[in-house]
Amino acid sequence: MPNTTHSYLYAGAARVGANTTGGVFRRAPGSDHWEHTEADLPDVYALTVHPGDPAVVYAGAGQGLFRSSDHGASWQRMSLPEEAGEVWAVAAHPADHRVLLAGTSPTGVWRSDDAGGTWRRLPDAARPERVHMEFKTRVMRFAIDPARPDAIFAALEVGGVMRSLDGGEHWDDCCSGLVDLADRPNLKSMLQSDTDTEGMLDAHALCVNPAKPGSVYLAVRMGLFHSADQGSGWRDMEVGRYSPLTYSRDVAVSPHNSRVMYACLSPAARSHDGSLYRSADFGESWTRFDRGVKAEATMMALALDPTDAQRVHSVSRCGQAFSTDDGGATWLEQQLPGNVVDVHALACG
Repeated sequence: MPNTTHSYLYAGAARVGANTTGGVFRRAPGSDHWEHTEADLPDVYALTVHPGDPAVVYAGAGQGLFRSSDHGASWQRMSLPEEAGEVWAVAAHPADHRVLLAGTSPTGVWRSDDAGGTWRRLPDAARPERVHMEFKTRVMRFAIDPARPDAIFAALEVGGVMRSLDGGEHWDDCCSGLVDLADRPNLKSMLQSDTDTEGMLDAHALCVNPAKPGSVYLAVRMGLFHSADQGSGWRDMEVGRYSPLTYSRDVAVSPHNSRVMYACLSPAARSHDGSLYRSADFGESWTRFDRGVKAEATMMALALDPTDAQRVHSVSRCGQAFSTDDGGATWLEQQLPGNVVDVHALACG
């Protein structure tokens, strides 16, 4: 019998070509079997489990925003207007669970105050593009400060960070400190644009730490960065002192111990290596957490079980899912079903 005290685990992938597999994948509590629950969403970029009801899961996709009320078994399109475009980020407010945010490409933030019944675009959230890439700038992740419910932060690929201190009505640019850091030779990177600030503005994820007021942690192409003043200034956390891999795709604070953080580190966006690191001191030092794991592609996302601090999960771009139930002592590796080559999201709840 499955252990129902465990949480569901979800992964989201996008198709790359006609013979690849995208959609939502699910592993039930106590099971070692992944199922492909939704093939009609071929391009899934974000997954979020509702903090007040774990049966409710949101999926941001190339086709819009979708909701499941049965742990991902079935999905229904939400009323987010089609003009919103691709949805790359979804968040439920920690203080008021009826408030939802959707982040899109091109850059846009949509807010619902009635659990997704109606939506309005937040007009001040559109940012000018600093870096011109082959794709439009997109909102990759939201972080909402539980101690300051009106403080919302957003990571932009490729556009750095923006913040709102009034619940999303007005947004400030938080990139000046990141651009300043890009003057350092080791933090310059230019792959598609005409500026070597590109790497510092290539933001993928961010989180806030409830135990350190005003702290924001940011994962970008060039590593991990910390702001102690709500994004006004940034410092390099110098994760390269602890890891030979510094390209960061995800960062999270443990819901069980705010001193503990996790980060996905890899060589590049598309690579043949990846790793999961852990910090026990608010990100000041890091150690390799996924000992014995061999990722064959960039480590894209991590998920922390809200019911048990010992359960940690990560996933590589090519669909390798890694799980530990004993705080990293042993790992279970599984391959998502089908020809999965482009995983973007992982969620647990």
